[in-house]
Amino acid sequence: MDAVAHPAPRPAFRVRLSSWTCSFRYPNLISGFQPTLHVPPLSTVLGLLNAAAGRYLPHTHSELGYVFDFAGQAVDVETIWMVAGAKRKNAQREDVIVASNNVKSNPVRREFLYEGSLTLYLFDKELADCFRQPAYQLLLGRSGDLATVDEIREVMLYPVAGTARLRGQLVPLQPHFLPGQIQALPQYFTDTLPRQNLGTQAYSVLSPREAMVDAAVPAWYDAEAREAAAAQRRTVVGSRAEASDIFLHTLSFALTHATAG
Repeated sequence: MDAVAHPAPRPAFRVRLSSWTCSFRYPNLISGFQPTLHVPPLSTVLGLLNAAAGRYLPHTHSELGYVFDFAGQAVDVETIWMVAGAKRKNAQREDVIVASNNVKSNPVRREFLYEGSLTLYLFDKELADCFRQPAYQLLLGRSGDLATVDEIREVMLYPVAGTARLRGQLVPLQPHFLPGQIQALPQYFTDTLPRQNLGTQAYSVLSPREAMVDAAVPAWYDAEAREAAAAQRRTVVGSRAEASDIFLHTLSFALTHATAG
């Protein structure tokens, strides 16, 4: 019987970022309580790449993987000030809505994550180098969730033989049907006004706070990350450190549609 051919190892650029706080709002939930996803959506990660590059990237064909982790989760109470509108006549005697002096406060409870860590695996050196001097501030969520670039390093990724072990990632629900929170999330947005969602689909959100998910999906592993986790288990009493395997997203966006796998 012929041996099964496996993909060859491939070089990648590992970019590690960290942030004191992070928040990834549920896209379709409007209420007095704002929960956060435990993993950033693809649209957040692609927006991060745009900020580093300083321009809108079309991603007509690109591939990337990422793994997210955080130390804890808490709830903040913030006040949103709501300004009522008032109808006025403009110079052309047309009715327009302008801000009035009628302002009221609306306290909102908002979840956030702290000590977040995002590890990107990119295959475009030019894009990875953008993180050396980002054009705009890098955010893991809202404008106050500033991120720092901790590392940019070329590594080798190796194909996982057999069952992958995944955590801290998004995996398309179909055709994999992995356990985890199911969320319909946009992959990307257009650069038009108003912005349009591109490629919204259902994902399994594999929280870094949950156990590893064993999955028969194509995946890769970072040998350096595995060794670092093994070294921590050897030297830290009670450590259960384990490096997640990496699911790669293949993105191909057109003007009106997008696909991912």
